[in-house]
Order: sequence, then C-alpha cells, then structure tokens
Amino acid sequence: MNYRCLPFASVTLLATLSICQATAVEPSPQGGESRWTLVWSDEFNGPDGSRPETAKWNFEIGGKGWGNHELEYYTNRPENSFVQGGDLAIQALKESFTGPDHMTRDYTSARLTTKGLFEQAYGRFEARIKIPRGQGIWPAFWLLGNDFGKIGWPACGEIDIMENIGKEPSTVHGSMHGPGYSGDGDFTSVYKLPGGVRFFDDFHVFAIEWEPGIVRFFVDRELYATFTPSRLPAGMKWVFDHPFYIILNVAVGGDWPGPPDSTTVFPEAMLVDYVRVYKAQ
Repeated sequence: MNYRCLPFASVTLLATLSICQATAVEPSPQGGESRWTLVWSDEFNGPDGSRPETAKWNFEIGGKGWGNHELEYYTNRPENSFVQGGDLAIQALKESFTGPDHMTRDYTSARLTTKGLFEQAYGRFEARIKIPRGQGIWPAFWLLGNDFGKIGWPACGEIDIMENIGKEPSTVHGSMHGPGYSGDGDFTSVYKLPGGVRFFDDFHVFAIEWEPGIVRFFVDRELYATFTPSRLPAGMKWVFDHPFYIILNVAVGGDWPGPPDSTTVFPEAMLVDYVRVYKAQ
C-alpha cells in the first residue's frame, strides 16, 4: 500500500453484502502452532453498530491522496467503520464529502492503525478477511515501521501482508518496501486462487511469519513467498528489524488500481473477522 448515521451504514451494508455471523475460529495460528504465543488480538465481537475499540485502534483522517493519488477521504465516522455480525466492516461509500481541512472528495472510507497503541518487531501477524469487490477498490492489511514519523517512507520499511485491486478478483499481493526497493522496485509476490475462485466470495486468512532476516507470506495454510536480505541488490539495507504497527484500510482509486467505473457498485466493505499477533516461544 504505497504510501452519525449508524443505522444507515449498517442497513446498507447488510442489504448489499448479506453479512452473516462469522464462524468461530480458535485463537491459534494455522501452522506451526507450538512455535507461537498469542500476544495481541481483536476479535471484533462487540454489539452490532459498535465502533472499533479506541484502546486498540486509531484513525488516520484526510483526503490528499496518501501518496498514491487515491480518491477517497478517510474518516472516523460510523458510516465508514463499524462492527456488524462479529466482523469489523471498513466501508467505502460514494458520496461528496468535505473534511475539516476543506478538502472535498467523491468517496469516503476508513483507515485504522495501531500506531502508538500496539507495535511489535517479529512474530506472526494474521487476519481473517473477506475483501470487497469492484474496479478501483483497493483493500489492504499491512504494517508500517514505527519510525515513519522520524525518517519517512520507505526508510521506515513497509510489509504488505495482503493487497488486492478490484480488477484482479482472484489475486492478492504480498510485498515489502524499503530504501532503494520501493514502488515498482519492491519485493513482491502474488497468490492466485485456482479455477477462477474469487477472494471476495469468502473469508481467507492472510499472514506473515517474520523473524530476524526472513519474512514468509501465507494465504490460508499455504506458504507462497519468502523474502530475505540475500535478495536485496548490493548496497541496499534490510530495514525489518524494529517494531511496526498494523494498518487496515480500503482505498478507492489510485495509481495502481485506477478509478472506479460504471461497473463498481457502492457501498463496498472489507470484513475483518479478527486480527491476531503472536510472538515466537
């Protein structure tokens, strides 16, 4: 990811996406259970219409494109993020919205982070997610180095555990960005569902296992990418050795996915059953 009207929001999402109660999933990693100890999680089991817990999540707000020429305005309104049926819904809406900075956009969405609340170096980071659909829709589950405010991007490092662009419904991307290997020159790999199965049809578990000098990427139980410092070009620095924080967001438009078109139906929401973080025993 390169850098008030609660009943309305809930009813609209239910009508559009037919949310069902999430299937209970035991709080343990899907692979290598004996290696990992749960240290942080959010199961989003609050009552319908409740908001993300402020002790665990904060909001990044604004509409200036976020370095990617995105088209949405990120808000902290209940229309754009709420708990429903045991899931966190991050909902993108097509609406004219003017923020406190007097920036007006034609779409709204939400971007939640654990910055300053939970940050960790190394471990297993996983989330069970049902992604949204549609041209120009860009959901992501990712990590950003907690020194971003001091040294900027990409020197702080970025780990994209899951990104999808709407025109690729069967494909997700796992990527890592750092100084000298960002943007089009990042570490990246793709995971594609076989037989035309689409990610927005069901929930999937997206995860990384991050240890000193290695990051492994998983979809469900399958390892599909491994990145190490040995893959860096000569002179490039591995910057994945300090705490990172978690980000969940749904962007609209941007350089990579392109804008929505006439086939894109709003509202669209990313549903997050849980986020869990483990440390190695």
